[in-house]
Amino acid sequence: MGEATGERKKVLADAKRVVVKLGTAVLMREEGGVALSRFYSFIEGIAELIKQDKEVLLVTSGAIGLGVKRLNLEKRPKELPLKQACAAVGQGLLMSMYADAFEKLGITTAQILLTEDDFSNRHRYLNLRGTISELLALRVLPIINENDTVSTAELEINTSNKQRKVNFGDNDKLSALVASKIDADLLLILTDVEGLYTADPRVDKNAVLVPLVTDTARLSEDGAHGDSETGKAKESSTKSVAPSTTGRGGIKTKLEAAHVSTQAGCACIIAGGKLPSVISRLFAGEQLGTLFLPKKAMGGKLRWIAFATTVNASISVNEGAQEALLKRKASLLGAGVTEVNGSFKRGDVVSILDQSGAEFARGIVNYSSDETRLLTGKNSDTIDQVVENRNYDAIITRDNIAFLA
Repeated sequence: MGEATGERKKVLADAKRVVVKLGTAVLMREEGGVALSRFYSFIEGIAELIKQDKEVLLVTSGAIGLGVKRLNLEKRPKELPLKQACAAVGQGLLMSMYADAFEKLGITTAQILLTEDDFSNRHRYLNLRGTISELLALRVLPIINENDTVSTAELEINTSNKQRKVNFGDNDKLSALVASKIDADLLLILTDVEGLYTADPRVDKNAVLVPLVTDTARLSEDGAHGDSETGKAKESSTKSVAPSTTGRGGIKTKLEAAHVSTQAGCACIIAGGKLPSVISRLFAGEQLGTLFLPKKAMGGKLRWIAFATTVNASISVNEGAQEALLKRKASLLGAGVTEVNGSFKRGDVVSILDQSGAEFARGIVNYSSDETRLLTGKNSDTIDQVVENRNYDAIITRDNIAFLA
């Protein structure tokens, strides 16, 4: 536990800008309605951080759950229009609760509702940073949620396009994108489990909490084993924890959020939001939850390419091109492309796949999908013969490629 304790102390001491994510499972009671004692405990914990001169942003779920309760529905609806109606009713109630509670502690709040386009559109993405920075300078607490009333990215899954990778489909990923965008030092995800376990603790009595993960790339999609001293993860065929029954995310989405935030240079802690006074206890140094250590941060543009944009198409490359990209800092030329999947236009972000179909990078294309198909397997000196309006020698130039691992 020595390494985990030392790393945790350093992360918490250095955390000046903190994003706190509260999920439906910890905000709402199982029978419906807000869990008021926990709600006000979160308020007090966040207020303590602000009084310690930390800059805090809150990403919150709960709007649909509150709407379901207010509309006297028996259960959470499955129909998209009814989900959106619940969100419209519940969002105002949720913000009113936060505003009233924080006002009593002398803290001003601001509501920010985001959609997929606020991240996929780079101009809007940059504007978001300016707005949040100004609010923090004014010592205002931004309270962020996806705008479920108009955005469907989180409420429905599009399975018609197998190339599609949505920038966020839940508030776990949204919190990581926000943390990445505003250069946060720590992302704190509070959920209905106490962190990452070596196996499902409900069915395996030998399951133990992993206190430290040094590399999220080592985690499998289904779960992870972790050494309690080093936190080095290795693949497992068992699920580490079960998904929440009330929220939309599960442990997988939280691990994805941890990966995004740590790749952006932001540490992440996943901890149990149902533990009494969990925020205060964490920052007092108590060993709760799982700490994910940050990597060297990508540049702002590369973070946007890698994590913020919704991807709708992909380009497959041969082994030689993959090696040139990874080891020789090369651009992607037409000669290295083997297949174009889906449709895109110049300036879009696409996935870059290896020969097995695994995504290892993303990049901004200089040519459309139709043009790229014409250039597939061809040398750069043939571009003028194939494409009417030549752009660059490369399909994707090196400075517009972001590697995902």
